[in-house]
Amino acid sequence: MYFFRKKDPNRPTNFNLKVMHIINAIAISMFLMVIIYKLIYWIILKK
Repeated sequence: MYFFRKKDPNRPTNFNLKVMHIINAIAISMFLMVIIYKLIYWIILKK
């Protein structure tokens, strides 16, 4: 499987790929924070 491969030391590091992963992680974490915020807001203000 792809996830369980060892990293190839001969493969060059790609800056664009690292930036893409950072932006993707930020987007996912922001999405989860907003979902949690909306759930808390809905639970507290549910009257």
